[in-house]
Amino acid sequence: MQQRKQFLLDWETDARVGRVNLAALCRAYGISRPTAYKWIGRYLEAYGRVEALADRSRRPHSSPEAIPDDVVDLLVKARKARPYWGPVTLRRWLINRGEDEARLPAPSTIGAVLKKHGLVRPRTRRQRTPPSMGGKPSIDADCPNAVWCIDYKGQFRTADGQLCYPLTLIDGFSRYLLRCEGLPSTDERRARLVLESAFREYGLPARIRSDNGSPFASTGVGGLTRLSVWWVRLGIVPDRIRPGHPQENGRLERFHGTLKRETASPPRASMRAQQRAFDVFRGRYNHERPHQALGGVVPDELHVPSTRLFVTDPPDPSYPPDWETRRVTHNGSVSWNRGPLTLGAVLGGELVGIKPIDHDRVEFYFGPVLLGYYDPGRVMHRLIRPRPKRGRTSR
Repeated sequence: MQQRKQFLLDWETDARVGRVNLAALCRAYGISRPTAYKWIGRYLEAYGRVEALADRSRRPHSSPEAIPDDVVDLLVKARKARPYWGPVTLRRWLINRGEDEARLPAPSTIGAVLKKHGLVRPRTRRQRTPPSMGGKPSIDADCPNAVWCIDYKGQFRTADGQLCYPLTLIDGFSRYLLRCEGLPSTDERRARLVLESAFREYGLPARIRSDNGSPFASTGVGGLTRLSVWWVRLGIVPDRIRPGHPQENGRLERFHGTLKRETASPPRASMRAQQRAFDVFRGRYNHERPHQALGGVVPDELHVPSTRLFVTDPPDPSYPPDWETRRVTHNGSVSWNRGPLTLGAVLGGELVGIKPIDHDRVEFYFGPVLLGYYDPGRVMHRLIRPRPKRGRTSR
């Protein structure tokens, strides 16, 4: 500003005596002639007021690309109604509710609008575990009920001090949230009741994918528990991920982050209030929230119940006609090769199949689950357990 004032003072002094050499003035002050004409013009328009020399805003007087105020209000209102949904999800949700797609800005612009109005919380970057085996699950869920995914979200305490273990069950293809139940523990009986209610309402899946924790899996023969034995009898294949690889059940791992933000941050006052929050979330997740992995549709549009119906007294597993079968005693053993062979108490009373391999070598199965090998040339009257390649073995 001081240089601009001095330049105009020198120009005005020269102009009074009628000997203005503008080129020399420009060289002395290191500016171009257009710049000199600009400052002189502003000075004269302001009738000699030096305030006219201050920098002016470069913001355009009008913006044909500006978002209309009613659209901004619509976006802000939508974000406040669904505070955990991102720009892509919000935009698809508004379109699904009848808003004109051409009228809504791009997701990046929606994000900028929300940030301007203080509706975006900064995200903390965290270290990600790199996916293994291309990040693909063991069995692709290519249709509804091909794979259901089950897991407990990490436990937390409600405001009154009760421990809550949310049990979540989701269809791997449609992402339909079948159950979200807050339970006081992870015992098998409570999990079975939740699963039985889902089976009665939606039928039976072909597989259930889980981690290797209780009550879904164990360190026993075949990794079976009483719960997974029940699944096999119903014709459901237990599909366990590899230990230490939660990304193989990534649909639920990602979902649990959303569940925590929208229902348990902070936890509700009691277990009953927490379950009400889960139920409201489940309705919105299935019927309102567009899913990016589904092309913007809601899970309810893709999910259909299974044609395989639940039965309270399922039959024994069936085996090929060239296999032998044995009924496991209640203490968990079978008679084979003139001696007892221990399989585990969880299989007490169940029918196992014995597949011949060669000579004295055989494989023991419970339904599709490989329990182990029997090879008297290596060890007598003991089952040789297989080395799991993907946390599960099936025929």
